[in-house]
Order: sequence, then structure tokens, then C-alpha cells
Amino acid sequence: MQIIQIVPILLALALGPLLMGIINRVKALWGGRTGPPLIQPYKDMAKLLGKSAIYSNSTTWFIKAGPVVALASSVAVLALIPLGGIPALLSFQGDLILFAYIFGIGRFFTILAALDTASPFCGMGGVREAFYGALSEIVFFFSVVALAAQVHSVSLTDILSPANSYALVPTILVVGCMFVVTLAENARIPVDDPNTHLELTMIHEVMVLDHGGPDLALIEYGSAVKLWVFSAVLAQLFMPISSASLVAGVISNVIGIFLIVIAIGAVECGMARLKFLHVPRLLVGAAAISALAILLAVIS
Repeated sequence: MQIIQIVPILLALALGPLLMGIINRVKALWGGRTGPPLIQPYKDMAKLLGKSAIYSNSTTWFIKAGPVVALASSVAVLALIPLGGIPALLSFQGDLILFAYIFGIGRFFTILAALDTASPFCGMGGVREAFYGALSEIVFFFSVVALAAQVHSVSLTDILSPANSYALVPTILVVGCMFVVTLAENARIPVDDPNTHLELTMIHEVMVLDHGGPDLALIEYGSAVKLWVFSAVLAQLFMPISSASLVAGVISNVIGIFLIVIAIGAVECGMARLKFLHVPRLLVGAAAISALAILLAVIS
């Protein structure tokens, strides 16, 4: 292990909440408002950490474990992500499977924490999260298989290497599908609306309604790190900039991450959240397109 391999992890931990601030600023500017400061998410999390958590007498340790495991899963995945030519801290053949199921562990415990509250709204959110998560998982695996077939490797470090030369059409399809996965996994419009307050129409947010104080801060921070992870993967696919300088490579990829979240903010400004019946159609359609990308990658 080299010290430089820790740099991507430190960047994600430091700049993750900034992505939320960028999205909020984009949405504000689109609506003709000044909007909150870019560092507002940091202030909100610091404020939550200064509060105390309140638990119902009917809950168990699951409600406390959910936020901790969700954050731990997001942080653990950072060890599998390369950035700007810097290899991942942990890299091996098949690590993309570990990537997906570490997030699966975080989702599982978040759902358990939601069910532990015995709230019907949290239960509905948990069911929706499990269903949509299973569909987005299919899209993710199909997308990375289309890339792995071209580099003959199932390691994220190899797949996301800027030295790779991918076929144009399959890569465009994969980038589009991975963008849909990023929206779904991070509860963004059109799959979910992170700013809604109507329990019947919420997915991720409704699961954490009964969390507050430090627990909510951990959830928000874990969500920010998760958004950084998916944006980093996507940025290295649509901006595969190869540079002799690692510093230039990292800076270019960080700029790519910022462009991704700006695009997410633009999507949220330009369209409404889909009806629940239409969300599976979006994800199944993305799965079909990613399967087509596999076929084109194999025959190209």
C-alpha cells in the first residue's frame, strides 16, 4: 500500500457533503434564487451532531445500528474506488461484486432500522427501497459486465483505468444506464424526491423519519459519501482523461464529479418525480439497454 492511495478516500470524506451543496445551489439558481451556501450541508450535520437522539421504548438496537452501518458501508466502498489514475486501496478480481454488496449491507440495515420503528410509513419506505434497490442492482451489474468484457477484467481499478480504450456506442449506453443507477441509489429525482415531506410518496427519506440528532447526521453524511462514490465511478467513465501527472488526473476526475452532480441538479429542475408504477419501468428499461451494451461490447 502506498500513502497516495489514501488520497481518494480523504477527498471523498472531505468533499462528499459539498456535492449536496452544489445540487442545492444549482436548483436555487435554476429557480431564480440565491440559495444556501455551498457549505450548508456541513453546517447542518454539525448542528445535528450537537443534538441528542430520542428513541422509542419499543425500538431495539437496530434503530441505532442502521445509521452506523449505512455510513460504514459507504466509507468501506471508498477503498475499492480508484481516482485519477491512483489505484484503489483494495483491488482484486471480482471486487465489483463486493462493491455492490457492501452497499447492500448498508441498505439492509437501514431497512431493518425503519421496520424497527413499527411505523407504517417507514415500513412502506423500506419495501420500496428493497424493490428499487434490487432493480438498480441488475442495471449496475449489466453495465459493469459490458465494460469488463472489453478489458477482460472484473476489477474496478482495471475497469476505471484511464488507459482503457472502450468502444464508443456501448460506453455511451453504459454511461446513461449508470446515471440512472446513480439517481436511483441516491434517492434523486425522478426516482425519489429528497426534499418532499409527504410520507406516502417518499422512499429513502420516509425510512429515516424517526431518526434525529447524531443518527440523522450519520445518515446524511453516509448519503453524501455514497453520492460521491457513484459520481466518481460515472465521472471516470465519461471523462477517461489520461495524464502523466497524478495530480492533474485527480483534479480532472474531481471536476468530472462536480459536473455529474450539476447534471443531477439540472435533472431535478427539469422534470418531476415519476409515479411509483413508472419507476420500475425506468429501471427495467435501463437494464435492457445495459444488456444491449453487453451484446455490442462482445461483438465489437
